[in-house]
Amino acid sequence: MKIAILPGDGIGQEIVEQAVNVLNALGEKFELESAPVGGAGYAAHGHPLPEDTLKLAKEADAILFGAVGDWQYDSLERSLRPEQAILGLRKHLGLFANLRPAILYPELANASTLKPEVVSGLDILIIRELTGDVYFGQPRGVRTAPDGAFKGEREGFDTMRYAEPEIRRIAHVAFQAAQKRDKRLTSVDKANVLETFQFWRDIVTEVHQEYPDVALDHMYIDNAAMQLVRAPKKFDVIVTGNMFGDILSDQAAMLTGSIGMLPSASLDANNKGLYEPSHGSAPDIAGKNIANPLATILSAAMMLRFSLNKAEQADRIDNAVKKVLAQGLRTADIYEAGTTKVGTSEMGAAVVKALG
Repeated sequence: MKIAILPGDGIGQEIVEQAVNVLNALGEKFELESAPVGGAGYAAHGHPLPEDTLKLAKEADAILFGAVGDWQYDSLERSLRPEQAILGLRKHLGLFANLRPAILYPELANASTLKPEVVSGLDILIIRELTGDVYFGQPRGVRTAPDGAFKGEREGFDTMRYAEPEIRRIAHVAFQAAQKRDKRLTSVDKANVLETFQFWRDIVTEVHQEYPDVALDHMYIDNAAMQLVRAPKKFDVIVTGNMFGDILSDQAAMLTGSIGMLPSASLDANNKGLYEPSHGSAPDIAGKNIANPLATILSAAMMLRFSLNKAEQADRIDNAVKKVLAQGLRTADIYEAGTTKVGTSEMGAAVVKALG
């Protein structure tokens, strides 16, 4: 089993290192090969997604990804900025389904900004369509407005669009995930305003006929954002488009106490995936040994479960993380009085030790 290791920028190097240490401690024989990506890719080869990096990603059975983004590259043209690397990987590898579990560990109930009685026991799964929507729709750009109230003035524009097969395949992923959980699915859209999402709602409703054991409800994005804070435990599985999923998954991250606790998986039609923490590269704290590596370590567990068929080893990692939290070890983002503050490397070492 070949795993492409793409640490990227900022804290990516530190957190991926800890996840790799955990993988190496499992006793499995993995072929691990690293390559630069993002700002590191641009620095090494003049492009955020170098050809050799993309080749490695295509050849690998799974990809463990850190984070991309560095302020020093903000002045580059958009196509060369670090963030284009992850968009390019999603496109070239057909990674259309993004799974982001939001689980609040009992030990972190006080780390959430919500009252414990509102958020304790939280366990939801957000499924985000990843290769369509306004992020990828064409045409887009800056032009002279051809019509409207400001005809003749400069305007920026993007195009929101979804093809029926795109909606159907993500809907199937969502319904099948719901079948393995509490059999409840919420589809989030903006059908009252956007034609694209009325179409989305219609197709999801059609697909629902194939899954009569799953309860489906539809919710507008503004109401969903409110309910996710007001009563998050009422959700089980949420499925939505690329832009709405981007926003809701980061919102859900804070329900768990820290975005540093949220892993994610981005899968193709055959369950080959790219696994990464939901947070960014945080260049302001890079190299200070204070970043939380748990989201990356938990992402490695998802990789074992979904792409490498190693569910038992995934469970070992999940249980090791629970054990470390129960021992009171905390990185700065989840620290509270009465617990023990540790650094990135210390937290990673603790998880390795807890594997037994």
